[in-house]
Amino acid sequence: MFRTALRNVLAHKARLLMTVLAVMLGVAFVSGTLVFTDTLGNAFRNQSAKSYDDVAVAVTTHADRRDEKTSGIDAATLKKIRSLDGVAAATGRVSGFAGVADPGGKLIGNGWSNTGGNFSPGANGKDASYTFVDGRGPVGDGLIALDKETAKKGAYEVGDRVRVATNGPVEEYTLSGIFTTEDGAVNAGGSLVLFDTPVAQQLYLKPGWFQDVTVTAAAGASDQKLLDAVEPLLPEDATARTGKVLADDQAKQIEDGLGNLNTMLLAFAAIALFVGIFLIANTFTMLVAQRTKELALLRAVGASRRQVKRSVLLEAAVVGALASVIGFVLGVGLATGLRSAMSLIGGKIPAGPLVISPVAIGAALGVGILITVLAAWLPARRAAKIAPVAAMSSVHAVATTKSLVVRNSIGGVLTLLGAAGIVAGAAAGSDGRTIIGAGAFVALIGVIVLIPLLSRPVIALVRPLLQKLFGVSGKLAAQNAVRNPRRTGATASALAIGLTLVTGISVLGVTLGQAVDRMTTDNIKADYMISMASGDSLDESALTALEKSDAVSAVSPQQAASIRVEGTYHAASGVTPGDVQKVFSVKTVSGSLDSLADGEIAVGDKTAKSNGWKPGTSLPVTYDDDKKGTLKVGAVYKENEFLSPVLMPKNILDAHQSRPDIREIWLKTDGGASKANEQAVVDALGDNPAMSVMDRQDIRDMFGGFVSTALNIMYGLLAMALIIAVLGVVNTLAMSVFERQQEIGMLRAIGLNRRKVKRMIRLEAVVISVFGAVIGVALGTFLGWAIGRTLASAIPGYALVIPWDRIAVFLVLAALVGVLASLWPARSAAKLNMLTAIKTE
Repeated sequence: MFRTALRNVLAHKARLLMTVLAVMLGVAFVSGTLVFTDTLGNAFRNQSAKSYDDVAVAVTTHADRRDEKTSGIDAATLKKIRSLDGVAAATGRVSGFAGVADPGGKLIGNGWSNTGGNFSPGANGKDASYTFVDGRGPVGDGLIALDKETAKKGAYEVGDRVRVATNGPVEEYTLSGIFTTEDGAVNAGGSLVLFDTPVAQQLYLKPGWFQDVTVTAAAGASDQKLLDAVEPLLPEDATARTGKVLADDQAKQIEDGLGNLNTMLLAFAAIALFVGIFLIANTFTMLVAQRTKELALLRAVGASRRQVKRSVLLEAAVVGALASVIGFVLGVGLATGLRSAMSLIGGKIPAGPLVISPVAIGAALGVGILITVLAAWLPARRAAKIAPVAAMSSVHAVATTKSLVVRNSIGGVLTLLGAAGIVAGAAAGSDGRTIIGAGAFVALIGVIVLIPLLSRPVIALVRPLLQKLFGVSGKLAAQNAVRNPRRTGATASALAIGLTLVTGISVLGVTLGQAVDRMTTDNIKADYMISMASGDSLDESALTALEKSDAVSAVSPQQAASIRVEGTYHAASGVTPGDVQKVFSVKTVSGSLDSLADGEIAVGDKTAKSNGWKPGTSLPVTYDDDKKGTLKVGAVYKENEFLSPVLMPKNILDAHQSRPDIREIWLKTDGGASKANEQAVVDALGDNPAMSVMDRQDIRDMFGGFVSTALNIMYGLLAMALIIAVLGVVNTLAMSVFERQQEIGMLRAIGLNRRKVKRMIRLEAVVISVFGAVIGVALGTFLGWAIGRTLASAIPGYALVIPWDRIAVFLVLAALVGVLASLWPARSAAKLNMLTAIKTE
């Protein structure tokens, strides 16, 4: 039986090719994901460990120039640490945002990872954290050093003048040197600017003070003993840890971060393999059906049912093993390609070897073989149950009424249960997503079981149209598509799964995108929004400059703060009375927003209702500086996503903040948004590369862009499942042509020419593909609606949007898939010799 199984594999190489491809693609995704994340994790862990190689103890604080409660480490404390036994060196560090402008004035880097720090040379004039490849460190006012990548992007050389923005006005510095470093910000694709220590302290903290300290141990000194000696010298807000602990913590964070990526990629690999199961099962069903007489002879000469089943499963295991090995090799190539692709799009990955772990190898081979054997189990069981005499007479080929009734009953029950779960999850709101997920899985299985039953009535609807448009070829195609409902169902199922996911994601994505778009359009009147690229606060000088600009007709900040009323904190914003109504669509529920000019406040309707406030209510408040006062409610307005629940005149907040926390500045310009007005705003801000100037479209893109990005990623990943579905259509048609050689020969003999034979096969493929696509689109739309209902409460103005244009594209692509998948089978059918085909059994 073992030799028989191997012979069958070798005898049916062409027939098994599609199965091999399906398993290979799924395994490639699994192994590529594991190798890629292992390689990435190893590279970042090694980099992390390397960055802490010489660190015995690291002292960190959260000191900031805007926070008067945390001061950091002073020079006297640093001196005491340096004098401890076992300390070879102790370096004080300060850091913060620093954005470098390229020669065109644009920011180099992405904002959040653009940092500045201090150059702290030792007795030898070098800072161990940085290796200079050109020039020297910045010692003195007016000098900076740049990391190598930033200098390259800006085409800067030593001696050039470079414009740098921190949290204040842009300053121009002379480039004294270019360096390389293991700094995390640089490796994340950002930039690093080094200043002389006194300059950095003035920018980020205060003279003579540091945020962090790194301690290097002398030869033979214990890190733990140094930690015990350093801790008593530190202020209460400082934390000290050994370099090893920091490296381990960072490695754990890296592992957790990559775990999410790993899970997402493996989920799509699972989808691809799930789709592949139908192709594999279909292939083995057809192979077994073609070999029923052969299997009957084996039974007749003494083979048991167990041996027949084992033979088919062994054949599947051989195919799975071959496909898994090829898939693993392809997966390693995929991992290498992903790594290169990330580098090309700006994601800097530390150098390191490709990591191929035993887990990756075992998972790839195990998953590939297991999936193939499981998919072949049902056809193998069915083959083993066929009695020899029945196989000889082909009586087994007709499905019994009982089996069809049982199958359809099970499918109907599963579909109804799944649909009920989906509806229940949608009704449960934000807590119902797990219920929807479980219901979707059950419903999908139910629909897959029912697809053979659905194929006849659905395809019957298009049969008259096919016959009218394509004559006898169309009539034969429709008949062939439903001749073997199980085969048609298995083939259509693969496409249905892929289109269910794609359509569901599209419905959800387009609905969310339009909700976000409406939210910005309905609530914003401003022409521009100004913010820091780093996400940090704007300096008040930016607001002053905009107020003086001739191009600006109205300007209001969003100055963040919080107030405490009767022990409860409420988020508040300082705004400009009179102008806030011009930059936002503020819908007044009661009272008047004009009362802001009289020192009163405006409160959102939900906040007012929950606290029993109304116009005229006096509130005893405690500000951020713990000072107390009384504020009077002058208006209640309809809350939206762009305004805090409490609005108050900016001048009231200024009295309680040493440095205004201005997150955004919104403004209207004379004549509306235009290139001239945008340039006037940029000029008013001093052409600061760290300040982002966004018009309404930019604002909409900012809030809705993540939806489009997520959609594109999902489409790319789901393409794998659709490719496997295409292979399924090719496989089904190829098998169909092989089984119908005699019939095709007869059709040719009575006058059906080669062109019409090709058309018949193509139309059959299109009918099966579009049938699967229609099922997938219907189920995907239902799922998109259900998941959307769980998000509706969190998104103002949410309303279901069905993207008919995209759905039409999906159906057209499904038809195109059918046409492409039929090219080889149609050509094979048309080339059959009539006489040879007629003689074929």
